[in-house]
Amino acid sequence: MTDQTILNCQNLTKTVVINKGTNDTQLTILQDVTFQVSSGESVAIVGQSGSGKTTLLSILAGLDLPSSGQLSLFNQSIENMDEDQRAAIRDQYIGFVFQSFHLLPGFTALENVMLPLEINNDKQAEQKAKELLERVGMGHRLHQYPNTLSGGEQQRVAIARAFAGNPPLLMADEPTGNLDTETGHHIMDLLFELNQEQGTTLILVTHDPELAQRCQRSLRMVKGSLQEENVSEQQKEGA
Repeated sequence: MTDQTILNCQNLTKTVVINKGTNDTQLTILQDVTFQVSSGESVAIVGQSGSGKTTLLSILAGLDLPSSGQLSLFNQSIENMDEDQRAAIRDQYIGFVFQSFHLLPGFTALENVMLPLEINNDKQAEQKAKELLERVGMGHRLHQYPNTLSGGEQQRVAIARAFAGNPPLLMADEPTGNLDTETGHHIMDLLFELNQEQGTTLILVTHDPELAQRCQRSLRMVKGSLQEENVSEQQKEGA
């Protein structure tokens, strides 16, 4: 880990208005969330369902906007950017792994992994995609469509796609949430192996304590607020 801060959020707050007949009610989803992430770190965001974890991750990825507060990614303030500008930041810096995989159903495994490379006009898109699929144990399923793959196989393809562009930051929303225990362990191993090989910064939303413990830091969300931060024993020893 270096001392370079690549993500800095200050007092992030997210509120939504709920219309209940003639009365509008304001619901606070996030309240004054502040923390930083340095290059190369692995950070888990944990908490009960409804604590604001996924909303926070969506804002960090530029998929949603805060109601107030500041968010800087790679020294660029994104809270006032429009969607096209935020999309450009994601394309350049961020890989994303979703709990429900989000593979394109009309594309094969190979084509799904090739897509982000082709968007960036990579002339070696097919070769790089094949190598990544081999790396995640899917080299024998290159030409299969998502509906013919198991949940674990789809998540492997999703991980290969997320790492395809060598993103400096990878975000994952419950990456093992839809998987059985054994498959979930394999997916954990893949995430951290690729994280170490590529030097990627990793931010995970998870309810899995084992996955959280493998991260260097753990941020606990309670009712929209950041309540505590735990540092792993491994990280303490390296401090």
